[in-house]
Amino acid sequence: MKDPASQDKNRCVNMIAHLFNAPLGDSDTAVGVGTVGSSEAIMLAGLAFKRKWQNKRKAEGKPCDKPNIVTGANVQVCWEKFARYFEVELKEVKLRDGYYVMDPKKAVEMVDENTICVAAILGSTLNGEFEDVKLLNDLLVEKNKSTGWDTPIHVDAASGGFIAPFIYPELEWDFRLPLVKSINVSGHKYGLVYAGIGWVIWRNKEDLPEELIFHINYLGADQPTFTLNFSKGSSQVIAQYYQLIRLGYEGYKNIMENCRDNMLVLKQGLEKTGKFNIVSKDNGVPLVAFSLKDNSCHNEFEVSDMLRRFGWIVPAYTMPPDAQHVTVLRVVIREDFSRTLAERLVIDIDKVLHELETLPSRIRAKTVLDNEEKPDVVVERVKKDQNETKEIITAWKKFVMEKKKMNGVC
Repeated sequence: MKDPASQDKNRCVNMIAHLFNAPLGDSDTAVGVGTVGSSEAIMLAGLAFKRKWQNKRKAEGKPCDKPNIVTGANVQVCWEKFARYFEVELKEVKLRDGYYVMDPKKAVEMVDENTICVAAILGSTLNGEFEDVKLLNDLLVEKNKSTGWDTPIHVDAASGGFIAPFIYPELEWDFRLPLVKSINVSGHKYGLVYAGIGWVIWRNKEDLPEELIFHINYLGADQPTFTLNFSKGSSQVIAQYYQLIRLGYEGYKNIMENCRDNMLVLKQGLEKTGKFNIVSKDNGVPLVAFSLKDNSCHNEFEVSDMLRRFGWIVPAYTMPPDAQHVTVLRVVIREDFSRTLAERLVIDIDKVLHELETLPSRIRAKTVLDNEEKPDVVVERVKKDQNETKEIITAWKKFVMEKKKMNGVC
């Protein structure tokens, strides 16, 4: 008797493979596994590429001790983990101001005979943008023809894999492109499952070397397994199967369209303030990444910190090389983030900016910039403000410790 959870896993793999346009032909069985998030999925996909490349190099009598993988500098940290843990050189395409994803042309230029694959991101963690997998495929096809190599593509669709098929079905990024050999996706992002589930799908059996697959039969039947960890809970797999069956194509489409619409509400609200540059794209993951137009008196990290007082956790971070000078704030729109919440967030952000701009030290700092006062004079003023603030805080703490009654305090 087969494990019911294993059967659900296989059904999920088949449904996701169909969603990604895998060339199954007459076969109803797709090649893929359930994983602990996209991190494990990427490890497994990378191992498959490395082993296949090594086997080919050995058969040709060529050295196979210096494999590399080409990515953008915007990749998630799990790619760096894969490279370090499994001894693969990570060749990163640097970003630039105004272009925060991997440039396909530069990526293909970095490909050499030791490249096991090029990793494209469908939904960058930094700004939600989809990388141009179609252009990457076309450029790589030409390079493979001229060099005799067969460098493949892996698509890291951790965020975008459950978005693009439903609201951008015409976008070519998946197995419709011949060089895309494997795709990973996170069920616990827009797959609408709680944390701890990911998936990796291969184009066909030839793209997953047989020697990486283990076969066991002590559970009652032959069971192939290719995971880093054998024992793990089945609840996430069952939850994924439930969501796929319950919602179906139309259900997922409605949810993703609603996320996109709420993202546009938030984006337009921030644009109306006139104080932010939007660095995310409309046709990517439903998130809004934005930076201050003027950060001379306060910066994105201060905005992030003050938003916590209103109950919002909005991360602030700097971009990777060579765009480290750009700092952004990011809001990810999930299925439970309503239009009302989007409008409320804009109001709270406006309140935070007003509070920051009316702090005495910020007003005087702005006076310096406007009137070109001497910096040493301003330093003394700021120190005075800070000392006054400390005195107020000390007196307030003393007042509270003495447990005096307070009326009308808000």
